Amino acid sequence: MINNDSRNNEDMTASASGATGEETHPALSESFSALLDESLGEDGGFIGRVVKGTVVSINNDIVVVDVGLKSEGRVPLKEFGTPGRDITLAPGDTVDVFVERFEDKDGLVGLSREKARREEAWNLLETAFNKGERINGTIFGRVKGGFIVDLAGAVAFLPGSQVDIRPVRDIGPLMNTPQPFQILKMDRSRNNIVVSRRAVLEETRAEARSELIANLKEGQVLEGVVKNITDYGAFVDLGGVDGLLHVTDISWKRINHPTEALQIGETVNVQVIRFNSETQRISLGMKQLEADPWDGVEVKYPVTAKFTGRVTNITDYGAFIELEPGVEGLVHVSEMSWTKKNVHPGKIVSTSQEVEVVVLDVDKEKRRISLGLKQCMANPWEAFLESHPVGSVVEGEIKNITEFGLFIGLLGEIDGMVHFSDLSWTQTGEEAASEYNKGDIVRAKLLDVDVEKERISLGVKQLEDDPFASGVAKMKKGAVVTCTVTSVLDNGVEVKVGDGVTGFIRKADLSRDRGEQRPDRFAPGEKVDAKITQVDHGGRKLVLSIKAREVEEEKKAVAAYGSSDSGASLGDILGAAIKEKQASAERAEAAALDNDEPAETESVGAVDVAPEVEDKAEDAEAAPEEEAVSAARADEESEPEPEETGKKRTGKKEKPAG
Repeated sequence: MINNDSRNNEDMTASASGATGEETHPALSESFSALLDESLGEDGGFIGRVVKGTVVSINNDIVVVDVGLKSEGRVPLKEFGTPGRDITLAPGDTVDVFVERFEDKDGLVGLSREKARREEAWNLLETAFNKGERINGTIFGRVKGGFIVDLAGAVAFLPGSQVDIRPVRDIGPLMNTPQPFQILKMDRSRNNIVVSRRAVLEETRAEARSELIANLKEGQVLEGVVKNITDYGAFVDLGGVDGLLHVTDISWKRINHPTEALQIGETVNVQVIRFNSETQRISLGMKQLEADPWDGVEVKYPVTAKFTGRVTNITDYGAFIELEPGVEGLVHVSEMSWTKKNVHPGKIVSTSQEVEVVVLDVDKEKRRISLGLKQCMANPWEAFLESHPVGSVVEGEIKNITEFGLFIGLLGEIDGMVHFSDLSWTQTGEEAASEYNKGDIVRAKLLDVDVEKERISLGVKQLEDDPFASGVAKMKKGAVVTCTVTSVLDNGVEVKVGDGVTGFIRKADLSRDRGEQRPDRFAPGEKVDAKITQVDHGGRKLVLSIKAREVEEEKKAVAAYGSSDSGASLGDILGAAIKEKQASAERAEAAALDNDEPAETESVGAVDVAPEVEDKAEDAEAAPEEEAVSAARADEESEPEPEETGKKRTGKKEKPAG
């Protein structure tokens, strides 16, 4: 309206001057122009400018402001507020507002406090940006990729990478808190401002770091603020420089995570443990400010003493027991139970459980204490030995069958082992083991108990007498026995004597005649007579010889039926021996028939041996004639030499054998 009235007045003045031909009064024109410039400014307009106004009233959420025009303007009350502060406004206060338009549809002046503040802020920000100065602002919102910052009315964007030197997981403590920022970029035409908090921290940090590092020493105690917490420790701000407080240096006691003892923003006292001037890394510690609980630990926890502790951690190799805050001992998995060997410690104890342990060893230098859990319980091996002396018979279930023996479950949740060699007197280990299955209930004799090695030896065959020992007890070395061929081998034959005694006849002992020393002459099941030459208790076998029996029989025949003076030939002597033996066999057979029993094996042996003896008798028929000729020659010689004669005889006798 004022602009329109001015134009009308100017038109009317120009018309009047042209009609009358008179000039306008200069004093009136200059005074009106000066007043108008003073009121409206040099550009002669309010629109788009920041002017001062007076608060007339506050009605609900609307503030009525008088800016010197014919009508007042209305401004929303919220535009007078700032983030983090309460609105303090009263009638009569002078405020700066931005004129948007002279009149709206209601005839009111359009004013904006927010735009006024923005214009003011932009002016200040441009100045600070040009000079590289810092400006204060408040983070009050979050957007994609960053945050919104209020810079005294102007809205700026803070990228997420520019919030801090290190990534910040929790931005909560920084929200709605005035902080300094550095303007990185601004464009007034686009209303775009980018700020950085990181640049300010780096600059401040560099200044504080240089000052702090110059005076930093190991062992120095400083005060800092917990800035950030990770899984492995916490970063403490020492006033411009950060130090790492590792989780193991927070407390003497076990801490699984730093949050158990620290919080972000907490003020703590720390000691400088290590400082590297080249990398400028600082290692801090809190527990070093407290007394070391390991001092005098040998006296507090003597070996073999019992204590109660709390399970703090469980691993695959054992469990850690806290004896007192800061002092822990390890119970190895092998020291947890007498009977449960291959079991995870978590199945025996649980975290936070109170347990009683025995101190096994203390190493102060390595800060280790070895504890035992099973030592607090009775040793089942000792208890078993007390109730089951060696030689007693036990019974149990077969728990497992391995390649070397059977494991049998016994009382007290312990196992005993039966080695394959202790399963049977007559069978091999594999043959005897094939007769047993897992889950079978078996009886066994207790052979030995080794408490130190936790082993129990059992035997099944020991429940019965050793057939070899009982069979051998009736036999003597040099006796002739009847045996049954069980197996024919290249180097001899295996035989069985009696019920459970095995023997072996070597190839060279199968016959006196070398041509008959062939194992294939015999067949399994065939019965032969042989002389016991050796009793092998270790190998549980008899060593027999048919050849020795034949030699013995020949000597007996010579002794019984002939002599050097009788003049009888060897054939006659052996023939008589054969007849006597056949007669004995017939008498034995007749006696067996009378008792309804089979004849003794001696007859079979006689039948087997007789052909051989007959052959030898035929070979020996010429022997007496040779001996007679030799004797006659000896008589004819006046002075015979015994040694030479002996050698010749020996040669004659040994030549056929060779």
